[in-house]
Amino acid sequence: MYYIYVLESGKDKKKYVGYTSNLKLRFEQHCKGLVESTRKRRPLKIIYYEACLSQQDAIKREKYLKTHYGKMFLKKRLKSYFIG
Repeated sequence: MYYIYVLESGKDKKKYVGYTSNLKLRFEQHCKGLVESTRKRRPLKIIYYEACLSQQDAIKREKYLKTHYGKMFLKKRLKSYFIG
C-alpha cells in the first residue's frame, strides 16, 4: 500500500502533500525535522490521507492534489471535518 497524505503546519497553517509506503515512519521524519521541505514549518499534524494499491496511482494522486483543482477538492473535503 502507498499513502498520499496532507500535513498542516502549526506555524503558518500551510499544507504539504506527499506520498509514502510507510505513513508512520514518514510522519516521524517530518516531525523530527528530517525532511527539508517541512523542517521550518513544524509542528505538523496529519489532516488527511488516502491509500492506493500501487505507487503509480499514489504519484498520480499526489500530483493531482497539488494542482488548483486538487486543492479545491481538499478544501471541500476537509471543510466538513473542521466545522462539524
